[in-house]
Amino acid sequence: MEIIETGIAGLIEIVPTVYCDERGSFYELYNEQRYREAGIVNKFCQENCSFSVYGVIRGLHFQAPPFSQAKLATCADGIILDVAVDLRIDSATYGQWRSVILDSKRHNQFLIPKGFAHGFSVLSQTACFSYRCDSFYHPEAEGGILYSDADLGIDWRIPKDKQILSEKDVKFPRFKDFSSLFRMSD
Repeated sequence: MEIIETGIAGLIEIVPTVYCDERGSFYELYNEQRYREAGIVNKFCQENCSFSVYGVIRGLHFQAPPFSQAKLATCADGIILDVAVDLRIDSATYGQWRSVILDSKRHNQFLIPKGFAHGFSVLSQTACFSYRCDSFYHPEAEGGILYSDADLGIDWRIPKDKQILSEKDVKFPRFKDFSSLFRMSD
């Protein structure tokens, strides 16, 4: 297993060791002991999965404190661009974002700590995206940042005329109009 730092504290890409032979392949999707040895100590309690078509953009979503969630994301089938925006007001990287291509052939994962807005775009014809959360979903704590905020400048790698979004996601506030309650200690 390889850990790739993103330049934002706690936000990492995980690339598993994949064993291949004439039968196909095998890899550990999750091994609590190996992850703990790598400094990943989250206890995951909920796993979600979404199936989407090319051009879908979901996000940027978060769960507000005290219900914030860390996520361990992967793409079970297809290719997505996974994006995380640092919302921790006491972070040196507040307002910065990073992205990782999650690909079902690489089996890589993206660990997104508490205090981040999260979203993804589907780059393949279809994609099955799954993520583990370390706390349960609370609808009253749901929030978001506008995916197309020019101040953030996220390139979702989907042409504007091919983007498919929910009504809710296009109504989120811009980053500059968002008042963060997230801290590094969350």
